[in-house]
Amino acid sequence: MKHAANRTPSVLPPAKTLTTSARIESVAPLAEARLEFDAVTVTYDGAPALTEISFQIPHGARVAVIGPNGAGKSTLFKTLVGLLPLRRGRILIHGLPLGSHLDCVAYVPQREDVDWRFPVTVEDVVMMGRFGHLGWLKRPSVEDRAVVRRCLEQMGIGKLAKRSIGDLSGGQQQRVFLARALAQEPHILIMDEPFTGVDISTQDATLGLLDDLRHQQVTVMISTHDLHLAKERFDQVALLNHRLIAYGPPGQALTPENLSEAFGGRLLVLPNNQIVIDDCCHESE
Repeated sequence: MKHAANRTPSVLPPAKTLTTSARIESVAPLAEARLEFDAVTVTYDGAPALTEISFQIPHGARVAVIGPNGAGKSTLFKTLVGLLPLRRGRILIHGLPLGSHLDCVAYVPQREDVDWRFPVTVEDVVMMGRFGHLGWLKRPSVEDRAVVRRCLEQMGIGKLAKRSIGDLSGGQQQRVFLARALAQEPHILIMDEPFTGVDISTQDATLGLLDDLRHQQVTVMISTHDLHLAKERFDQVALLNHRLIAYGPPGQALTPENLSEAFGGRLLVLPNNQIVIDDCCHESE
C-alpha cells in the first residue's frame, strides 16, 4: 500500500529527546524504554493499513519486523513517530501515550522516502539530531558540536562533514542518518529497511552499531526481508500482513505456517527445506 501523500520530509524534523548524557558511549535511559502496541488500527484513504495490532517490546530488546511489501511495516513505524495518525488503539512509550511525553525515539526512514536534493551538509543533518536538546532557536553548544563530530567518526564519515548530502553514495547517506540518530541519544531506535540498497561495509557498520546499542540497552525495531538475519541477530520477530500474524522469538514466529500465512504465494520452499521469499518489487507502505 503506497503512502505517497505521507512522504517523509526532505530532511526529517528533529524528534524531541529525553535529556541523557552527552556521551554516545554511555547513554543511560531515564526509564525502561518499553513499547506497547494496544489494538493499533491505522487507515489510509479509508482502507485499513493496520488492524488491531497488539504486542509489547521489553526494554532493550532487538525486534525485526517482517512482512511482504505493502504489509504495513512502514505504516507501523510512521505511526509510532507521529507521521501518521492512529484510527483506533494506542501506543505507549515509557508507559505514556504518544504526545504526552518528550519523545525519545530516533527514526531512520527508507532512503527512498527522503529528497536527497535538499541543500544541506552532512554535518547539518547530524546536528538536527541535537535539536531536541538545544531547541529550535538556540545555537549549538561546544558540547553539541563535539557529539556531532563523535557520531560522524563513529559511523566512519568524519571526512564528509562539509559535503552536500545529495553528493554521497547510498551507503554514505545511510551512515549520515545513522549518525543523526546517534546524535539524538535515543532510548528507542526505529530503522526502516536499513539493509536495502547499501554496500556490504555499510551493512556491517549498521550491525556493529546494533551491537553497541545492545550494550547500552537501547530498544531497537528494524524492518527487513532477511529471514536469516532476523533469526541470527534479533531477539523477537513481529510478522505482519496488515495484522499481526506472529510475535515472539524467531524460532517460534518464523515457522513455515506463519510465513505462508504472511507471504502466501510469494513464499518458496526449496528441496533442501530452505525458505525463500519472492518479494523483489519494493514499494512504500
